[in-house]
Amino acid sequence: MAEETSPPLPPPSPAVNCKNSGKTRRFAVGTDAGFAVSLINRKLIKGNPFTSHIESVKEGEEPIAFGPSSVLVDYGEGWKLQTVIESDLGFGVKTDEDVPAMKTPIPIPLRVPSVKSSGAAATAKRVSQPAISILYIGKIVLAFTLIFVLGAIFTLALENLPSLLLFIKSVM
Repeated sequence: MAEETSPPLPPPSPAVNCKNSGKTRRFAVGTDAGFAVSLINRKLIKGNPFTSHIESVKEGEEPIAFGPSSVLVDYGEGWKLQTVIESDLGFGVKTDEDVPAMKTPIPIPLRVPSVKSSGAAATAKRVSQPAISILYIGKIVLAFTLIFVLGAIFTLALENLPSLLLFIKSVM
């Protein structure tokens, strides 16, 4: 009687313990940590701090931080994936605008673009510059002309060099 072998079990899907919401979120194998962080931050309720990044922690071990392009990996027995919240790092909490409150104010640009026309009929058309303009062609023609003139000057000088040397020799 042949023994039935079961197919190998797929690796467990990484489960991330969210410190800001208290929930455990599961992700597919091969999920980027940056995607997981953005998904966690999108599902936050107002007043909860943002997730900065994900790290794997184990009692008595140095935590392993996952960068935005790192793949989430479950390191096995004793290791747990958890979020690092921005309030631990000194940042703010989620606001109405989904922007973390910052300690330093955001600089406001001094120049505000002006509106030329508010009418729908008077929309401004962008005039695209042609790839090859008359000025460009003129510069190319001028460059070729200068090259040919310099070539002609050097050719004449080299053709008349023997007679110039004879003249100098006869004068001396």
